[in-house]
Amino acid sequence: MASQSAPEDSPISSDVFNGPADWNHVPRYSAKVFSEETPLILESGQALGPISVSYQTYGTLSPRKDNVVYICHALTGDAHVAGRHDPEERKPGWWDGFIGPAKAIDTNKYYVICSNVLGGCQGTTGPRSINPATNEPYGPEFPFITIQDIVNVHNSLLDHLGIDKVLAAVGGSLGGMQVLDWAVRRPDRLEAALVLASGAKLNAQGIAFNAVGRRAIYADPLFRGGRYYDEAEKPQFGLALARMVAHITYLSEESIERKFGRKLQNSDEFAYNLREETEFQIESYLHYQGKRFVERFDANSYLLLTRAMDYFDLAEGREPLTSVLEKVQSRMLVVSYTSDWLFPTSQSREIVRAMVAAKRDVTFCELNSPYGHDAFLVDAELPKLEKVVVPFLSQTYQSTQKNGGRSKKQ
Repeated sequence: MASQSAPEDSPISSDVFNGPADWNHVPRYSAKVFSEETPLILESGQALGPISVSYQTYGTLSPRKDNVVYICHALTGDAHVAGRHDPEERKPGWWDGFIGPAKAIDTNKYYVICSNVLGGCQGTTGPRSINPATNEPYGPEFPFITIQDIVNVHNSLLDHLGIDKVLAAVGGSLGGMQVLDWAVRRPDRLEAALVLASGAKLNAQGIAFNAVGRRAIYADPLFRGGRYYDEAEKPQFGLALARMVAHITYLSEESIERKFGRKLQNSDEFAYNLREETEFQIESYLHYQGKRFVERFDANSYLLLTRAMDYFDLAEGREPLTSVLEKVQSRMLVVSYTSDWLFPTSQSREIVRAMVAAKRDVTFCELNSPYGHDAFLVDAELPKLEKVVVPFLSQTYQSTQKNGGRSKKQ
């Protein structure tokens, strides 16, 4: 279901939106990419239509349409990657420090597209969208989706916009999984793949944390089996708890100790009272994260997207990863962080080794950071990432210019 604040764009494939000219007034767009008559066939075999995609664009598309950088957001992100929808907005987009004029992904040079994922809750068709068969929100009846399905919708948006190929797809965490899937299954459409703090699959520990988060949602009495959209009270407690658990995995022991340690929240002495839920500052911080999260996210979407993350396995548990990555035609940049224990550097190295064995073009960088998995989103860490991303993107773009719109492949 398209966001009410996102104007439906023209169905003409050549209608591409440039902008924003004013970074305090970033527009939102919505495109219908599948219909009931021509639905998307999901990896599960189910058909889903209609599908609308909420997206935003930044910069100006070049005459040859060869400067597109597609941003794939992480688990709880959205299409609002930079700027503000209006000057009163409390915070800018989630990667505002990295995307914009003269920033790492320079919108004076590149045309940036970011769309909300299929199954999300920020304008793209998801569980709270209207099911045309019932005229009610899908809720728990929304079909199971995978990373492959999400990437198929990204590519359908490009079809709609009349863009044949992108200069680069960039993503961290769940976004990195999307980039990897894209590089393997649609290699013809990608010049470069930038995979940040991600892996070819989620390890057992990551699956376990996702399972705890989903259990918290299921156990919330207000969840009502996922049928809560018409209710006055939504399942806030379970979703908040899921966020609190997940947020711990995004941090590192060092970053938590630096920021909070064992500091108390409201006193210099222990209260000796079990009813005091937020006695330590770290407790207060996690409660705050949970509270803010339920204001912007949907419980059914959280269930869907964490399962999509669990299911993702680039090698599908059968083929050697090297054989899978032989399909890649794009240059690839893989970035990991020293303190990331959700997607440790060992998982990035696995991708790099397989790319090398497959004789593909790959660049690897492990960045030193105390901030854990979320380091690629932390403003203080962006200059380190910029030093890697800027030359990589620039070299890719220069290569496409020298080779008639296609980068030189090995």
